[in-house]
Amino acid sequence: MTWDEMQPILLQGTVDTLYMVGWSTLVTVLGGLPLGVLLVLTDRGGLLANRAVNKAVGTVVNVGRSLPFIVLVVALIPFTRMLVGTSIGPTAAVVPLSIGAIPFFARLVETAVREVDHGLVEAVLSMGGGTGTVVFKVLLPQSLPSLVGGLTTTVITLVGYSAMAGAVGAEGLGSKAITYGYQRFETGFMIATVVVLLAVVTAVQLLGDAVVRLLSRRERTAS
Repeated sequence: MTWDEMQPILLQGTVDTLYMVGWSTLVTVLGGLPLGVLLVLTDRGGLLANRAVNKAVGTVVNVGRSLPFIVLVVALIPFTRMLVGTSIGPTAAVVPLSIGAIPFFARLVETAVREVDHGLVEAVLSMGGGTGTVVFKVLLPQSLPSLVGGLTTTVITLVGYSAMAGAVGAEGLGSKAITYGYQRFETGFMIATVVVLLAVVTAVQLLGDAVVRLLSRRERTAS
């Protein structure tokens, strides 16, 4: 296969991969951020301490993290088909990608939020601030650099997941690598796919690191 033949296939695969990763990242943040904060708030000594809720949420998160992604994709085929009308294609892949990444990101959020100085929380409470004030004025702003770092790790994980999802009809670079690189023994195409994936991951990591450094610098300046 010549480079001219590879280009449109790689371009379409890259667009599909970015589509899957972009939408699943949005859903992951919307689902994983509140779950991670809830784990902190309902833990022992938390503002909404509730052992039963904390155990239930923690169990769901742990089970979600323990399932191998390829198994999760297959297990969710009926649910995916019910939700979007099909189990193949980039849109269908967003469902298992999001469900697989939400527990992962939730734990990263929990870790980031726990790093916030408890003295700041007590100061807000002493001034009459409620739980909402503590969350949106202290916990999230103070943990923002760590949250961005966790999100960067999650996006990179989603890129890897999207490549695996290509084995079950999710399209994207993973599907192209299997169809053209593996099944047709096109070693050159396989190498090109790996290079593109590495470029995507590197770009995400560099962008995430830059944002973390910017936020950390602003935090030091403000203090």
